[in-house]
Amino acid sequence: MRVLLVEDDAPLARSVSEALGQAGFTVEWLDRGETAEAVLLCTDYDLAILDIGLPGISGLALLRRVRHAGRRLPVLMLTARDALEDRVRGLDEGADDYLVKPFQTPELVARCHALVRRGRSARGRTLGFGPLQMDVGLREARLGEAPLALTGREWDLLEHLLLSAPEVVAKQRLIDSLSRWDNELTANAVEIYASRLRGKLAGSGVALRTVRGLGYRLELDAGVA
Repeated sequence: MRVLLVEDDAPLARSVSEALGQAGFTVEWLDRGETAEAVLLCTDYDLAILDIGLPGISGLALLRRVRHAGRRLPVLMLTARDALEDRVRGLDEGADDYLVKPFQTPELVARCHALVRRGRSARGRTLGFGPLQMDVGLREARLGEAPLALTGREWDLLEHLLLSAPEVVAKQRLIDSLSRWDNELTANAVEIYASRLRGKLAGSGVALRTVRGLGYRLELDAGVA
């Protein structure tokens, strides 16, 4: 798993590189956005980690240029800023996730693993489980031949469950993964989205089950291959 880290704080960059290296990532470190832009446009990475407050062009400007050039790799933003405007701008420019400094390295490693998994599934384009199919690139879902209409939150929840199906996905993991910069998700909200998804899947051959005390999983109903 190849990662480009763009961070001008050398001690932090060394700490992040060491933690990710121990977790099985191969990390390349740059400290300026201009250099990183040239590298990102000609080199394939599984993930980019960008500091917002870079010298020269900012991390947000770098992200904007990379997305404008058509590069779709997962991007994790690092920021010391608490303003809601900065978080929303990051999402608008195409960031996939963020961490506010200071952060714990185990959380960083976990988020990096999740982003790489999702990035690889998106390149595969289609996720399937029984009659349920999700085209990640086109953001289209179907149950057999029928289209499945999903809200943004429902899509994200179902995608996470599909990536792990038929294994159980812990509720806290879903809360952490689905929370956005502008809206921290609660346990009650996850339950609401799960209930809505359960209703939309009813009678399809795919069931969303609650595993008490643990989380949720997708199962095939009896008689479905």
